[in-house]
Amino acid sequence: MIGNVMTDARSTGKYYHFVRLMGRAASHITLECALQTHPNVALIGEEVAEKKETLKNVTDYITDVVCKRAELGYNYGVVLIPEGLIDFIPEIQKLIAELNEILAHDVVDEAGAWKSKLEPASRELFDFLPKTIQEQLLLERDPHGNVQVAKIETEKMLIAMVETELEKRRAAGKYSAHFRGQSHFFGYEGRCGLPTNFDSSYCYALGYGAGALLQFGKTGLISSVGNLAAPVEEWTVGGTALTALMDVERRHGKNKPVIKKAMVELDAAPFKKFASLRDEWASKNRYISPGPIQFSGPGSDASNHTLMLELGAEI
Repeated sequence: MIGNVMTDARSTGKYYHFVRLMGRAASHITLECALQTHPNVALIGEEVAEKKETLKNVTDYITDVVCKRAELGYNYGVVLIPEGLIDFIPEIQKLIAELNEILAHDVVDEAGAWKSKLEPASRELFDFLPKTIQEQLLLERDPHGNVQVAKIETEKMLIAMVETELEKRRAAGKYSAHFRGQSHFFGYEGRCGLPTNFDSSYCYALGYGAGALLQFGKTGLISSVGNLAAPVEEWTVGGTALTALMDVERRHGKNKPVIKKAMVELDAAPFKKFASLRDEWASKNRYISPGPIQFSGPGSDASNHTLMLELGAEI
C-alpha cells in the first residue's frame, strides 16, 4: 500500500502522503515498512523519546525535508508515522497525563475554564495544537484510562503543522513552492494481508513445537524457532522458559512478573541500517514498491528485513 502511494507521488508530482501505521507502544511496523519501501521521512517513536524531541522539533524536521526537496525540484514525498508517536513525545505525554487527571475528576466546560488546571507549558501546547486534535485528546478514555491513540489523527495534525511552518518560511522568503498534504491511516486494512510463505512456515513450526512440548509434558515453556536465516529444513524448534523472558515491575503497589515490551532498539542492526540511509532517502527518490505478496517464483521465500538484519543476514 505504501508502494502504491509512492507511485502516485511520483506520477502526480504534487502530493505529500502522510501515512499513519499501526503500532501504539513500539514503532516496529514503521521501521520494517521504511526498510522495505524507502520513504522520504519515517518517524521512529523510540528515537523521538530518546532525544526528548518536542512536537516543534518533529515538525521542523519534516519541514526541512520538504524545503530541501523543493530546492531539488521535488514537491512531493512520503512520510511514515507510527500510530503511537504522540505517546513518545515527552511534552505530549505530560499534557495527556494532566488531561487524564482533569477528565477523571472534572467536566470539560465549553468556555474552557478547565484549562486553568493545566500547567502553563501544557496549556500553551494544547492551545498550539489544531482544534481537531484538541477535540480528539478530550475523547473518552479506554477501559485502562488511556487516550485512544488510534482515534487521534496524528498524520492530519502533522500536515497542519507543516503547512503553518511553511507559511512562516514563505513569509521569510525561505520557501516558494507548493505543498499539498494527503493523509492516510493504513490500520486494519494494512495488517490483514495473507501470510507469506515465511509466516506460514514459521507459525506452523511454532504450533507443531507447542504440540510436541505438551505431548512430552513440558509446560511453562513458550514454543520457539531458531536459525531463521537458513532454509526452512535447517530451522531448529524448541521451548524457551517463560520466566527467562520476564522482568519484575511494580504494578499497583506490588511486584509483578511481566514480559517486557519489545521496543525498537536504537543500537540494534535494523535501526542502524535505517539511520545510515534515511538522509539519502530524504532528498533523493529511492522508493521501492514491493507489490503484492508472492507465493511462488522469485521473492516468494523472502522474510522481513528487521528479522534478517537482527540475525546478521544481508538484505
